[in-house]
Amino acid sequence: MGFFSFLGRVLFASLFILSAWQMFNEFDANGGPIAKELTPKFTAVKINLSSKLGIGLPDFDVRQFIATIIILKGVGGLLFVFGSTLGAFLLLVLLAMTTPLRYDFYNYRPNKPEYTLLLNDFLQSIALFGALLFFIGMKTSISRRQIRKKTLKAKTV
Repeated sequence: MGFFSFLGRVLFASLFILSAWQMFNEFDANGGPIAKELTPKFTAVKINLSSKLGIGLPDFDVRQFIATIIILKGVGGLLFVFGSTLGAFLLLVLLAMTTPLRYDFYNYRPNKPEYTLLLNDFLQSIALFGALLFFIGMKTSISRRQIRKKTLKAKTV
């Protein structure tokens, strides 16, 4: 069972690790191709939030956000391979930050082709989020069970 658990973690984390490697190789002075995708979305979020909150929000550098994504994917994926709950938490933070921004299906009508593509990617990210929550829940419940099993009753002589 230990080997299959490790293999499953490697396969799961390879999605994040390989994606971080690709983003790292494409990262340049402008932030790479993902910056072109995220810049208009950040602008739309900034306008929407500032209109709802009634205050002006400061400018945000997309390159720093992309560097944060790369670090979270790489470090979180590597820690997850070795069974660390910290790695799972880092990947949870990553998915919570990026999923609503990258897969903004809610800005399209259901009859548009972009809607279906973005909705599918959004639901895949939600499934990954759920798998990470499951992993964290299993890790904490196993460690609790092991602590209870180690408590031995005193023997009478």
